[in-house]
Amino acid sequence: MTTIDDSWYQRPPGALPERTSAGGVVVRIDGGGPWIGLAREGDYAQPVLPKGGVEPGEDLEAAAMREIEEEAGLSQLTLVQKLGVLERLSFDRALWVRTHVFLFRTEQLRGVPTDSERHLHGPVWRRLDHLEDMLWPDQRQLILRHQALIRSLGQ
Repeated sequence: MTTIDDSWYQRPPGALPERTSAGGVVVRIDGGGPWIGLAREGDYAQPVLPKGGVEPGEDLEAAAMREIEEEAGLSQLTLVQKLGVLERLSFDRALWVRTHVFLFRTEQLRGVPTDSERHLHGPVWRRLDHLEDMLWPDQRQLILRHQALIRSLGQ
């Protein structure tokens, strides 16, 4: 099993192909608090933010929404705002990936991922107050950095 450590967030010297990616933090308010919609990737036990590559001619917000539907099956999304950009090596360490992350709100509970080859399950919902470790630590850190904003969605 691969462990993601700080080396994944250090750009190696020399030329490395870049990839632009987009995705999102999806929030659903239920039971008085925020829930975060995550995705499962392959056989990994730890969840991830739904995100992926931006297609030619596609704007970042549209790419984020498409990727969320592909990986978590969530399509009823309302854009709140952009949260930032995460940078790291790709899983195979062959690309430098810049992921534009947006905050979305939804009332949708279930969904079927449209990328059924790599994503077999609908969204994985986790309470913000009990957010477990994620495959990519920077994704969890981004969510926690914006928890005040996320909590304000329920007010």
